[in-house]
Amino acid sequence: MVGQVFSILPGPLLEMPSIGALAPFRIRSYRFQWPADLLTSWAFEMETLVLGWYVLVETNSVLMLTIFGALLYGGTLIAPLIGVWSDRIGHRVMLSSMRAGYAVVAGILMTLAFTGTLRPEVVLVLAALTGLVRPSDMGLRGALIADTMPPATLTAAMGIARTTTDTARICGALTGAGMFAVIGIGPTYVVITAFYLLGAILTWNALVPGAVQAAAAEQDGEPKNELKAELKNEPKNEPKNEPKPSPWRELWEGLVLVWNTPRLLAIVWYAFLFNFAVFPLTNGLMPYAARDIFHTDQTGLGYLVASGAIGALIGSIGMTRSGMRTELAKIMIVAAVIWHILVLVFAQMTTLESGIVMLLLCGFAQSLTMVCHTVILLSASEPRYRGRIMGVRMLAIYSLPLGLLIAGLLIGLIGYRATASLYAIVGLAFTVLIAVRWRASLWQSRTLTGVS
Repeated sequence: MVGQVFSILPGPLLEMPSIGALAPFRIRSYRFQWPADLLTSWAFEMETLVLGWYVLVETNSVLMLTIFGALLYGGTLIAPLIGVWSDRIGHRVMLSSMRAGYAVVAGILMTLAFTGTLRPEVVLVLAALTGLVRPSDMGLRGALIADTMPPATLTAAMGIARTTTDTARICGALTGAGMFAVIGIGPTYVVITAFYLLGAILTWNALVPGAVQAAAAEQDGEPKNELKAELKNEPKNEPKNEPKPSPWRELWEGLVLVWNTPRLLAIVWYAFLFNFAVFPLTNGLMPYAARDIFHTDQTGLGYLVASGAIGALIGSIGMTRSGMRTELAKIMIVAAVIWHILVLVFAQMTTLESGIVMLLLCGFAQSLTMVCHTVILLSASEPRYRGRIMGVRMLAIYSLPLGLLIAGLLIGLIGYRATASLYAIVGLAFTVLIAVRWRASLWQSRTLTGVS
C-alpha cells in the first residue's frame, strides 16, 4: 500500500526535463529513499537531543554526556564488515533491516519511559546497541543512491539527500526539544518509534530503478537474470562451483584498495579529521554548551542545533544547482578551511544569539565540505567495491567518539573554550597538511558539480 502511494504521488516528476536540481526524483528508487532517509534522520536528531539532555540532567556530568555520544558511534569499528555484507545481500535489504532494528530499540525506550523505569544506565546500554549499526546508515544511503543515479545527476542527488539530515537538525531538533519540554519523554518516543518504522517500510520499497540500468544492460547484452538481480540491488548469480571469498577477505580487499588509491586515501583521512576535530563540538557537546556556556534550556539547545542545520540546508541546496563547473576538490578544501575558522570563532561566543549566528555560518561551510567529500568518494569507487569502501570510510568516523571522550576530559582540565579552540586549530592545521600531501591525487581527475 505504501509503495503504491509513493509510486503514484510523484508521477508528475517523471515529466520533468532531465536538467535541474530535482532531476534525481525522476528515479523511482529515489522517490522512496528520500522520504525514508528524511524520517530516519528526523528520528536520529530527536532521539540524540532528547537522550543527550536526559543523560546530562540526570547525571549532571559532561563526561557521561560524552560517553553517551561516543556509544552512538561504537559501531564504526565494524562498519567495514557491514559494508561487506551489504555488498553481498544488497544495500536496500541491509538498510531496511537496520532501520527496523532502530524501531525496536526505540519501542523499548518508549515502554520504559511510560512505565517510569527509564534510567541513564539503560539509556547507555541501548545507545551502545544501536551504535553498533547506526554509523553505517549514512554510508549505505550514499551507496544506494550511487547505485541508482546516472553520474551526471549524482551531485544533485547527494545535495538533495543531504537536506534530509539538515532539515532533521532543524525540525527534528526543534520538535524533539519542544515535545520533550511540553509532553515528556514517553510521548516524544511514540513519534520517534513511528518515524523509524515508516523509514524502514519506505526503504524496503526503494528498489534500484530500471530506467538507466536496464537500458545500459540491454545494450551490453547482459543476461536477463543478472539484470533482474541488479535492479533489485542484489548480488548477481555466480557460478556454483566458484566459492565466495570470505567477508574478511572482501574487507581486506576494500582496505587495500583505499590504501593503494591516493584519492580515496586522502578523502578517508579527511573523514577521520573532520569527525575528530569539529563534529564533537557541533554535535555531541552541544547540550553542555547550551546549558553551561549559553545558560539556556532544552528549547535553547534546539535553537542552537537548528541554526547550524539551517546553514547546512542552504549549502546543500546550493550544491544542487545545475551549471556549476567548479572542481569539487577545490570547493571541499576551501570550505573545510573556512569551516574550522568559523568553529574557532564560535568557541569564543558568550551569548545565545551570537552562538546561533556562528553555527548558521558553520553549517553552511560544513555542508559544502561534506557534500563534495561524499561525491568525490563515491565517484572514485567502483560499484562492486562501493559498500566496503563506504564501510572503510565509516571506520574513520571512530575518531568522533575518541574526540568526544578526549574533549570531555580536557573540558574538566582547561575548560570548554580552550578545548574547542584547540580542536579547531588542530583540525585547521591538518586540513591544510592533507591538501598539500595529496594535492596531485585530489586534482588528478576532475569531479565537477555540473548536472546534465
